[in-house]
Amino acid sequence: MSPETISAMLERIEQDNVKFLRLQFTDLLGLPKNVAIPVKQAEKALTGGIGFDGSSIEGFVRIEESDMVLKPDLSTYTLLPWRPRENRVARFICDVCKPDGHSFEGDPRYVLQRAMEDAAKDGYVFNTGPELEFFLFKVLDGRPTTQFQDGGGYFDLAPTDLAEDLRREAVLALTEMGFEIEASHHEVAESQHEIDFKYSDALHTADNVITFKFAVKTMALMRGLHASFMAKPIYGINGSGMHTNCSLAKDGANAFYDPDAPLQLSKTCMHFIGGLLRHAKAITRVANPTINSYKRLVPGYEAPCYISWSASNRSTLIRVPAPRGNSTRVEFRSPDPTCNPYLAFAAMLTAGMEGVREEIEPPVGAGNNIYHMTSVERDRAGIETLPGDLYEAHQALIADDLICRALGPHVVEALTNATNAEWDAYRTAVHPWELDRYLATY
Repeated sequence: MSPETISAMLERIEQDNVKFLRLQFTDLLGLPKNVAIPVKQAEKALTGGIGFDGSSIEGFVRIEESDMVLKPDLSTYTLLPWRPRENRVARFICDVCKPDGHSFEGDPRYVLQRAMEDAAKDGYVFNTGPELEFFLFKVLDGRPTTQFQDGGGYFDLAPTDLAEDLRREAVLALTEMGFEIEASHHEVAESQHEIDFKYSDALHTADNVITFKFAVKTMALMRGLHASFMAKPIYGINGSGMHTNCSLAKDGANAFYDPDAPLQLSKTCMHFIGGLLRHAKAITRVANPTINSYKRLVPGYEAPCYISWSASNRSTLIRVPAPRGNSTRVEFRSPDPTCNPYLAFAAMLTAGMEGVREEIEPPVGAGNNIYHMTSVERDRAGIETLPGDLYEAHQALIADDLICRALGPHVVEALTNATNAEWDAYRTAVHPWELDRYLATY
């Protein structure tokens, strides 16, 4: 970073009347972390970085290796629009480095950067456009509940959709932060919502996913509500997904589009689909990272659980939306909003690039509603299912050498530790369902 670049940024910070800077990064679980510094420390942060204790962050390092450095990415500078305007607060997203200046292999952002650099060797840029769904719940006595904030349904308006004002405020705030919002609407379930923003390169998009969730939660809290990105907070209704539209660009053109090919999908596109399908089970571990994630991946609630693809069928794992030309893309439908987007996008890109490089042909697309097929019919069609729980998904991950290499040994080890702890806590707990089922009977 040149002295001229740093000087220009410091001047901009002063012109914006910024008094505090929040240096943000993301832990292994995809949760945003930050340290706030007064503006007098800005030059130090931009030149040498700010040190912190990495041993206190989930999935980072042991206490004897705890010294870490946050180095701001200047392209991520933005003002926080909900903070007071007289003493502004700005935010940088940071890369996590070792004291010697090298990138920290456990930084999820670095994992994605590494995958994108690998794709760039073949001239490709990976673009993603996620669709994040979330619930708005009431807060009672300072604690979030699962009480619905409204009774609206898909595309409903006020007065049924009582969150219309909140969505508008969130859209305005995100727009001030540099987002290009494409749509916002009420989703299928009561109190469920979706706000879509324009696609970009995967690193920029992953940054935006973290910022989006942080901003929406903040705006909801200011209205006395809780915005939950939990995959399946309520039994019996739709869960929240993060369908991810993705494509490869080469020399400024969409590499998935071929006007002369069947369905106008290029060989690059078809092979990318083939790679995603080959590694879908391993990708599930990072795309659906919680015990609760697998309560969503069941038939009947518009969530994919079958490893298949189609040009239109929404019961498949991968769907190719109708638009063509520069809008040609594949929609990977299994991720949910609890995922770490850096790790999920890195796994998806690595799998897709293997498909492109090895020319992996996908199977015949599924034309029928897979939810209505019998197990015999699915077996005959060669349609397998995604892992049914977190433990099974993690076993698929550690058996997949390609995805493990993409994540790196540090991340895989940390994910293994997190999975074992989570699974043991879950399987040994006595759940309310068990008490309702057995207590009076036995």
